[in-house]
Amino acid sequence: MRMKYSTLRLFLIFFISIASIAEAQINLIPRPQKIEVKKGRFTLSASTVIISSAEISHLNDYFCGQILELTGIKLKVNKPAGRSSILLKLTKPQLDSGSEEYELSVEPEQIVVSSAKEEGLFRGIQTLIQICSSSGQMRESEINIPCCRIIDSPRFNWRGLNLDCARHFMSKNFVKRYIDILARYKFNIFHWHLTDDQGWRIEIKKYPKLTGVGAWRREADGTVYGGFYSQSDVKEIVAYAKSRFITIVPEIEMPGHCQASLAAYPENSCTGGPFEVSTIWGVMKDVYCAGSDSTFIFLQNVLNEVCELFPGEYIHIGGDEVPKDRWKECPGCRQRIQSEGLKDEQELQTYFIKRISNFLSQKRKKIIGWDEILEGGPAPGATVQSWQSFNGTIEAARMGHYSISSPASHTYLNAEAENLDLRACYSFDPVPGELQVREAHFVLGSEANMWTEHAPENSIDGKLFPRILALAEVFWINKENKNFEDFYSRLQNHYHLLSAMGINFGLEGKAIIHSSLFDENKNEFAITLKPAQPDLKIFYTTDGKEPNLNSEPYSVPVRIKESVTLKASVVKKNHLVGSPLSLSFTIHRALNSKVSVTNPFSDRYSAGGLNSLVNGVRGTINFRDGQWQGYEEADFNATLDLGESRYISRIILGCLQDATSWIFFPTGIQFFVSSDNINFTEAGTLVNEFPQKTSDAILRDFLVSFERLKARYVKVVAVNVGRCPDWHPGAGGKSWIFIDEIIVE
Repeated sequence: MRMKYSTLRLFLIFFISIASIAEAQINLIPRPQKIEVKKGRFTLSASTVIISSAEISHLNDYFCGQILELTGIKLKVNKPAGRSSILLKLTKPQLDSGSEEYELSVEPEQIVVSSAKEEGLFRGIQTLIQICSSSGQMRESEINIPCCRIIDSPRFNWRGLNLDCARHFMSKNFVKRYIDILARYKFNIFHWHLTDDQGWRIEIKKYPKLTGVGAWRREADGTVYGGFYSQSDVKEIVAYAKSRFITIVPEIEMPGHCQASLAAYPENSCTGGPFEVSTIWGVMKDVYCAGSDSTFIFLQNVLNEVCELFPGEYIHIGGDEVPKDRWKECPGCRQRIQSEGLKDEQELQTYFIKRISNFLSQKRKKIIGWDEILEGGPAPGATVQSWQSFNGTIEAARMGHYSISSPASHTYLNAEAENLDLRACYSFDPVPGELQVREAHFVLGSEANMWTEHAPENSIDGKLFPRILALAEVFWINKENKNFEDFYSRLQNHYHLLSAMGINFGLEGKAIIHSSLFDENKNEFAITLKPAQPDLKIFYTTDGKEPNLNSEPYSVPVRIKESVTLKASVVKKNHLVGSPLSLSFTIHRALNSKVSVTNPFSDRYSAGGLNSLVNGVRGTINFRDGQWQGYEEADFNATLDLGESRYISRIILGCLQDATSWIFFPTGIQFFVSSDNINFTEAGTLVNEFPQKTSDAILRDFLVSFERLKARYVKVVAVNVGRCPDWHPGAGGKSWIFIDEIIVE
């Protein structure tokens, strides 16, 4: 009996293994809810006939076009069925079937895709396209498809991507391309962020200055940047999305994040302006005036045209990050609070949102707002998009409001993969565990979010992929069917499909682990690089050029005996992924000298202590990289003891400016030298003339040269801006000086 049991057990293990291998070959993302792998194969070739009724012939044409583009195989359309046919079939709806539910049956001689709704058929078609194109057989005359039966439907009805086209303008064709990509992975919502402080991107015919003025900003170097979508463009994109069964939800920000609008029509503000389209990121104090009826008339006129362009059910009105500074000072807003019997400015924001919501409800539209709309109580019927944490989703559900659960911690793909990796994305569950079953009903779904402050069009692919695929599965599959290892295995087989689709995918997570060690005896650095994932290869350069597949492959620690920048890139599937790691090293006369400072550095940005100021390792534009020492509001005043008198002729102070993070270059820098640490002689003075008003993070070495002299002590004094200037979102707040190195040569 024991022998029979063991034999049966081995048979079951063998059978399960074979089924798992066959299922793995299908490599679908998101994974279907139910998949049964059968024996046999269907052969797709130029002799395959695709059949459908006349009412869904457009789906027939779409499928044929996609297969031709991805595989090169041209299918026959509605010819007499032979031994190889594909049938697209609308079925009689069942009482409990959803609009996206579909069934896919693959037999040796026929494939049938069926659903009660066209939308479901389209999702099933995407599954079949993925099977055809993710099997590793693309660009062959025949493609073998494992026989199987798939029954599938989504867990959530709201599966979106929020693409910010306000901070960086995206071309019309790029937007349409992303609609196609979203369709491939069964997303059904395209949340289109069209207005913000840095740009107004949608044509409003009644207010031409919104695009004439608001769509363009003048950068620090004098160049003009911007762009907008004409109403004709919008109609074309909306129609294109509809053909892919994707609903576009426009976001028109109010009452904050509106400086581009106020630059065009300053009369809608509390102060009257003037304003400029913002060139920096952050939260601006100037917002729409809630005390002026003309402001609401303006916004209603804007929304009239927006509603005509977007036939969907929802309009997103933002509602996030609204400073109340101007409202507190504005007589009109103070009067509004009094006349409406409001308690404070928080309730004034609720009044603002409710007034807009009431207007849109008359046009049979519903509003969505970020979770700040909960602060004074949400408008009736408002849907809450929770971004700050899960709390907005929990609060909205318990109040009986629908929500879109997209916390920044798991869905903000503008974050570097090092800080939000693939596994973290996959671990996300849009339904917080604190919610009861009846409350969970109010969670519509979720969105991936792509904010573009630091992401122009050409960087979007690398930011979103592959992490958005983890979210695609999270949004679709039932929680109990999730398995990261299984997903990860399918993903590895999916990269060639991403390449075939022209997607310049990025990193799954941290790519390179690096360390540096300085050998004082040899006066050299030894740089160790290690791939953070087993399937990555590292290539590097030390000549300032960007690494590529022809660069030096990393194998042993790189030894550096002179000031140099090492750049390292990783390769996955013969594809360069992510931005290069850039490590700069400086060998100079003050390396590892003793440092003392008059004003203490911040514990938050210590860079490991005072030695970091003379360790020869340079900081990057990421002020959190561990190399920057931060001084809040205080001046920087440091003295180096070189240990003995040495001949020197140059002193350099390495600084960072990142105005959006309240970090500014010093207003002025003085350099001194001394032989006794008592009597100092000035070696040079510099005044910073670099513009403060820029959103870019900038590295700069402040350098002073002089006739060669002998000194043991070097003093550097850098003057802090003190407080953020009036134009800054944090006007009046404490500013920072960030130092990475004092170089003595």
